Amino acid sequence: MDTTTRTPRQELGAFLRSRRERLSPADVGLPGSPRRRTPGLRRGEVAGLAGISSSWYAWLEQGRVRTSEQVLRAVARALLLDADETAHVLSFTEDAPEAGAAAPGWVSRNLLSLVEATDPNPAVVIDPHWDLLAWNAGYAALLTDPARLPPKQRNLLWLVFRWPPSRTLLAQWEPEARSLLGQFRSHAARHPGDGRYAEIVEELLADPEAARWYGQRETAAFHPAVRHFRHPVAGDLHLRYVKLAAVDEPGHHFLAYVPDDPATATAVRRLAGET
Repeated sequence: MDTTTRTPRQELGAFLRSRRERLSPADVGLPGSPRRRTPGLRRGEVAGLAGISSSWYAWLEQGRVRTSEQVLRAVARALLLDADETAHVLSFTEDAPEAGAAAPGWVSRNLLSLVEATDPNPAVVIDPHWDLLAWNAGYAALLTDPARLPPKQRNLLWLVFRWPPSRTLLAQWEPEARSLLGQFRSHAARHPGDGRYAEIVEELLADPEAARWYGQRETAAFHPAVRHFRHPVAGDLHLRYVKLAAVDEPGHHFLAYVPDDPATATAVRRLAGET
C-alpha cells in the first residue's frame, strides 16, 4: 500500500503530482499547446504560478526537500486546491504535530462515563486508526454491536465499507463513505510505517469503490453534518454527527449521534428500549 512504502514527503509529492495532472492550462489561465503529450500542467507552470523555482517544485514532488507553510500555501493556490485538500497539504509542514501518534489502546473512566451518559443517543470512542474502543447500547442499536465482530473488524472504516448493511442504512452512503475515506487517507499518510494503517487499507482495497477513490488520492476534512439513516426498525433518523478530541487522551475521539428533530429523538429512545 502506498501509504506504508512512501515517506511522508514522498506521499505529499505524489498527492501534489496527482492534483497537477488533473488541471489543464485553461483552468489556470494559461494558453494551451498542441505539443503536450501528457495531460495536466507542467511542473514549471505550477512553479511559476506559485512563485518558486522549477527545480524546487520538482524536488517537492520528488519528496527531496523540507517544506514550509508559506511554500505549501502558494502551491495549494496554484493547484486550485479546495479547503480540505489545502488542509491535507499543510499537514505535511515539517513542524506539524504528529496527530494521534502513540495513543493508548485503552479508554479512561472519564470517556467511558461520557459514552454511557450519552445513551440512548449513539456514542463511541475511536483511536487514531479509527478502531472502536468503547460504545454504548444506543450505538449498538443504531448499527451493530461491535462486541459481536472480530477485533480487527471493530473499525469505523470497516463498518462503512465492508459491513453490507451500511449501504442501505446510510441514505447518502456514497458521499459520506467517500468523505470518510478521504479523512482516513489524510491521517494514514502521516504514518507510513504504521502496520495497523496498512491492515486497514488492505482490507478497504478489497472493495472496488474504496480502491478507486483511494487510488485517486482523494482527501477530506471533518465537517459537522446531519446524517440521514434509514433504519430497518426505527425508520428515518436524522442524527447530527458530533466529533470531539479528548485532550487528556491524545489521538482518541468521542463521536456521538445527536437527534436533529423531535421525531428522531423519540425513535432513538424507542429503538434503545426494543434492543
